Amino acid sequence: MPVITTEGLSKRYRLGVINRRYLYKDMQSFFARCLGRPDPHSEVDARVTHTREGIIWALNDVSIEIKDGDVVGVIGRNGSGKSTLLKILSRITTPTKGTARIKGRVASLLEVGTGFHPELTGRDNVYLNGSILGMPRDMIRAKFDEIVAFSGVEEFIDTPVKRYSSGMKVRLAFAVAAHLEPDILIVDEVLAVGDAEFQKKCLGKIGDAAKSGRTVLFVSHNAAAVENLCTKGIVLNNGQVQFTGTQTEAIQFYGNSTETHAEPIHARKDRRGSGEIKIVDIILRDMDGTRTSTFTPGSSLSLEMHYKRQPDRVFPHLIVGMTIKSHLEVPIFHIDNNITGDSLGNLAGDAGFFTCVLNNLPLMPGIYRIDYRLLSQAKGARILDFLEGALEFEVQENNFFGTGKLPPFGLIITPAKWIQGTK
Repeated sequence: MPVITTEGLSKRYRLGVINRRYLYKDMQSFFARCLGRPDPHSEVDARVTHTREGIIWALNDVSIEIKDGDVVGVIGRNGSGKSTLLKILSRITTPTKGTARIKGRVASLLEVGTGFHPELTGRDNVYLNGSILGMPRDMIRAKFDEIVAFSGVEEFIDTPVKRYSSGMKVRLAFAVAAHLEPDILIVDEVLAVGDAEFQKKCLGKIGDAAKSGRTVLFVSHNAAAVENLCTKGIVLNNGQVQFTGTQTEAIQFYGNSTETHAEPIHARKDRRGSGEIKIVDIILRDMDGTRTSTFTPGSSLSLEMHYKRQPDRVFPHLIVGMTIKSHLEVPIFHIDNNITGDSLGNLAGDAGFFTCVLNNLPLMPGIYRIDYRLLSQAKGARILDFLEGALEFEVQENNFFGTGKLPPFGLIITPAKWIQGTK
């Protein structure tokens, strides 16, 4: 039996500065929906993503059906509409068009920490936050010790929250929300919460909810988590449903559909930054200096980032970095000159290039993508140039261990040797 059903669900946002005319239109639309009347401004074509008025459709005619007990992973690029869908289903925001029907008690783990008061102690905030999330006081009292133990902040539970670190606040907030007993659990990118140990505990809690037969809607960029926790998958792109099926099929579909841009880097319009300095080309070379886009595990990769800068612009603390991601856009590692201790700030001309050499490339065979970013300095940085999916390269199989065999799974490969010892 369906517990979540959406029909033609759409959400429109207006970009830029809001003026009185737009605010008046939005108020008319809101009150019309509240009174069950047609939206007087619904003539805007929902098939158009951007209009001259600066309108964007975060969701666009989304119709899905989720049955009782389904554990569904929602995946897609940043800006595809995943969080907007979850906020509508959690009743945090209202749709512009369409309907969403939900049967059962809903608990949402979206922006943990909402409702915490900095002057109150952690103990007081457990009761306050639990009440905001719909937990009766008796339930909070019964689960209090379990919540505190899960958060790992027992020592500071009677300390005002304003003295907590940001990580401690998040851990306590998640612990409260995670101990609700809902029919439907809605979770947005839980792997962004806390350290590795706490993330594991969070995933375990979600897994427990799934095994107990509750319906779970789970958004994450971590393909392994979606694969292990979910039974079904939904792929969103530009606010529309591209695919529904099993979680494995959805991950494969998403991986095959996330192709890099065909246009050259200097022509890309989706870059961010001040533009004081820009990367206009990126060249990959092998250990012989030959330009290529294919490598093997353990080989050397040289990356040249060719730039142009505005005349007379000086960057005494320039940070140049790159992030290598899997074809599912899961970050594998990041490296920049601030980490390695290499100074790049004294630029000799208005054009040139930066080179980063990766020796013993530790990647398994597969397709990988590179993001780059240029920052003015390490702290309080100004973004100069930032581009996701700047280019793609392939790592092909080789005889890395000299046995003709490679690991059956994983993204990283490293030299290793097994030995036997005696006591």
